[in-house]
Amino acid sequence: MPSEKKISSASDCISFMQAGCELKKVRPNSRIYNRFFTLDTDLQALRWEPSKKDLEKAKLDIAAIKEIRLGKNTETFRNNGLADQICEDCAFSILHGENYESLDLVANSADVANIWVSGLRYLVSRSKQPHDFMEGNQNTPRFMWLKTVFEAADIDGNGIMLEDTSVELIKQLNPTLKESKIRLKFKEIQKSKEKLTTRVTEEEFCEAFCELCTRPEVYFLLVQISKNKEYLDANDLMLFLEAEQGVTHITEDMCLDIIRRYELSEEGRQKGFLAIDGFTQYLLSPECDIFDPEQKKVAQDMSQPLSHYYINASHNTYLIEDQFRGPADVNGYVRALKMGCRSIELDVNDGSDNEPILCNRNNMTTHLSFRSVIEVINKFAFVASEYPLILCLGNHCSLAQQKVMVQQMKKVFGSKLYTEAPLPSESYLPSPEKLKRMIIVKGKKLPSDPDVLEGEVTDEDEEAEMSRRMSVDYNGEQKQIWLCRELSDLVSICKSVQYRDFELSMKSQNYWEICSFSETEASRIANEYPEDFVNYNKKFLSRVYPSAMRIDSSNLNPQDFWNCGCQIVAMNFQTPGPMMDLHTGWFLQNGGCGYVLRPSIMRDEVSYFSANTKGIVPGVSPLVLHIKIISGQNFPKPKGACAKGDVIDPYVCIEIHGIPADCSEQRTKTVQQNSDNPIFDETFEFQVNLPELAMIRFVVLDDDYIGDEFIGQYTIPFECLQPGYRHVPLRSFVGDIMEHVTLFVHIAITNRSGGGKPQKRSLSVRMGKKVRECTMLRNIGLKTIDDIFKIAVHPLREAIDMRENMQNAIVSVKELCGLPPIASLKQCLLTLSSRLITSDSTPSVSLVMKDNFPYLEPLGAIPDVQKKMLAAYDLMIQESRFLIEMADTVQEKIVQCQKAGMEFHEELHNLGAKEGLKGRKLSKATESFAWNITVLKGQGDLLKNAKNEALENMKQIQLACLSCGLSKAPSSSAEAKSKRSLEAIEEKEGGEDSGKL
Repeated sequence: MPSEKKISSASDCISFMQAGCELKKVRPNSRIYNRFFTLDTDLQALRWEPSKKDLEKAKLDIAAIKEIRLGKNTETFRNNGLADQICEDCAFSILHGENYESLDLVANSADVANIWVSGLRYLVSRSKQPHDFMEGNQNTPRFMWLKTVFEAADIDGNGIMLEDTSVELIKQLNPTLKESKIRLKFKEIQKSKEKLTTRVTEEEFCEAFCELCTRPEVYFLLVQISKNKEYLDANDLMLFLEAEQGVTHITEDMCLDIIRRYELSEEGRQKGFLAIDGFTQYLLSPECDIFDPEQKKVAQDMSQPLSHYYINASHNTYLIEDQFRGPADVNGYVRALKMGCRSIELDVNDGSDNEPILCNRNNMTTHLSFRSVIEVINKFAFVASEYPLILCLGNHCSLAQQKVMVQQMKKVFGSKLYTEAPLPSESYLPSPEKLKRMIIVKGKKLPSDPDVLEGEVTDEDEEAEMSRRMSVDYNGEQKQIWLCRELSDLVSICKSVQYRDFELSMKSQNYWEICSFSETEASRIANEYPEDFVNYNKKFLSRVYPSAMRIDSSNLNPQDFWNCGCQIVAMNFQTPGPMMDLHTGWFLQNGGCGYVLRPSIMRDEVSYFSANTKGIVPGVSPLVLHIKIISGQNFPKPKGACAKGDVIDPYVCIEIHGIPADCSEQRTKTVQQNSDNPIFDETFEFQVNLPELAMIRFVVLDDDYIGDEFIGQYTIPFECLQPGYRHVPLRSFVGDIMEHVTLFVHIAITNRSGGGKPQKRSLSVRMGKKVRECTMLRNIGLKTIDDIFKIAVHPLREAIDMRENMQNAIVSVKELCGLPPIASLKQCLLTLSSRLITSDSTPSVSLVMKDNFPYLEPLGAIPDVQKKMLAAYDLMIQESRFLIEMADTVQEKIVQCQKAGMEFHEELHNLGAKEGLKGRKLSKATESFAWNITVLKGQGDLLKNAKNEALENMKQIQLACLSCGLSKAPSSSAEAKSKRSLEAIEEKEGGEDSGKL
């Protein structure tokens, strides 16, 4: 079985196929049969038994095979009633004969399916010289390289070396391998040859290296993208990067540079090819990391008001243990600031010798001088981020020591202290960009009367306040403390005030005032008034801190409050776990600067969004996330596991965090007793309704654990995912990156997927009805405004129809090409060209540019199969063309309705009152108005984006047609015409802002 011997070459695949195995044969009539399939010893035919047919008829000649498809990508699979029960990664189809009939099969594992697909593709591509590989692996580039490595280490030149030397040599080439595993492999090889020696020959060294260092899943991928060679050339690599990895503007020179940097053999570097070991190194490199490199630097607009950002915030920053008995430690500030934290807490008390101190009032044995803490803060404030730092000051000092605090802060922070008085003429807080390298003090403030030098304010002691509220004799009054004018004057744009209710806040709260909410209070408000909470947070900062009941310093779920737009959700940085993983993962984006711009639907003055939404968000197009968990590498034993061997049984959980409609979790099967390279090969699909708020958490667990099951995790914002084949660097329980511990995955994001009959399509196609419901305009109950919105109904329907028709046409082309929905159009054109170019390399169709759109015209009579494909291709071009030519007109109608509606925004309450609307009815009218504006803005933006996508598709299709040879014999005039067409498409894209084609 593949689990017993790794597949590391084409001959391994052929040997397995000749031995044969059981496969399920799928028929169009929904029947499935078990058959034993083998490859003839002469490699000329595939046979199966039992069969009612004559033995000579129960076979398929290799020469008749046209194409091999992995996955459920034929009509038989799409229309089979049992298709939903068949694993996508175990299914494959063999297309044969002039009419492209399909033999549809299902293996008992994805590994076995990959062996058959790789072996058959190799045989088909080598049909003219079928016995080449029978010479073995001795002449492959990889073996030639290994021989040079062995010879360089073989000082005596005897072609033999000590086992110790061989072990050390393999460890140098692959540092992740355990010495015991290498020695065991040498013993296996020598036992099979009935040798008892501690010396290793060149052949044994090469065999051991290939079996130990070949990852089968990478080998199958290499064979697939290299068109069945055992190495990649620059063209193969370029196609892989463009079509699979989503890399744009890639050149042959860039690919050759990658080969020179990662290929291990000198011959490969000189000739420009990448063999399996170099390709594996490349896939493991930072260049193939799952995290988008653009997000490793500040990539978002930093000029918006402070209230429009999520802010990385710490609770009880001075603690490095739990809040019940943990000592105060200055390293809490160092850790938080190095992690990009932009809001830290200082609980200051009176100390001896008129020196303010910070301490945990549950553990008074250790304390820190206030001065030493602010000196550390000053040193590390802008190491990880240059954007503003908020000091949440918990002031419990006497007036005398408050004045000492002020003196020390002014001396240490100097000009970094932001004390400018807010301007009443403004409506929003300054931006992070404007406040760069500034330190903002959050705290209580005295009335503006300069003659008042001191006065009473409510206490900022949150834990004590919660305790008082829970006591029997609590009378609703807050404790008062004295505040001096000097400390009050350090507070400018973060003045602490108490929350009463949203109606009062929206009328009388100033934009520079901030409310703090306990976790319990914030949860109640989020459940009872989700829309109001979101609207409140558009203008004002709100801070949420953990419940005082969390004496172990456990963490709240920050996502619950981010969904409501709460900017400052304070976390106990000293407590690792799933909640801290979410927080750390979220703030990795935007260069880890501690500020993340909220979704526009949560920032726009007039927009509708509910934190508790259980469905599609109005004005936002849902996306489908396709994740294939392929394999794991070098999983450690869980740290807290009790006495148990080193063997683990890993499985992977994929968690989606976001708005309630997006929260989901799925898991892989368990792989028994494999920590080095467990193969999972399972694909999952998730609908994501609000991608800007979604996060993905990969968690690896041990299914056979004693004491502790946690192996590793990685959390990443949806917006930071890179498509294609990626390695996920797993983190330990405390958040440290674990060296060489990774998950190998494939990521794809689509806005539609599936095919075949509607009930057979994947979940994203089934959501069409819900999407339309969420783009319907609501009746407000005010005739003047409703009449304006009615005008938008037709253009809205047009916009949705155009986008859906184009997407459906693209899906049809992918289906006819036998490709999954996640495939790119470039992959479609490659598959299409393989069928439209005859055996003598002449195309049966030609690329013809009509009005700068890439049509394909037949050069003479073509078979029905090709006619069907060309008809689907033509429909895709027509639908794309219609959208490109009509988008601006339809979008303009939508925008005009939106503008006309917005003119009534300020007068909405007065109009409602005149019509007799009040209370709940008036609130409902306001909500429906915001809903309609959100739908119009969202659909207008989606149509604009669809046009840009269509233009890019046309350009990519034309380039792909040219590179695949789907054009007439090249001539200077034809080339010039083609170049002019490309330029015309680019001009259309460039003219987007002006609205002209």
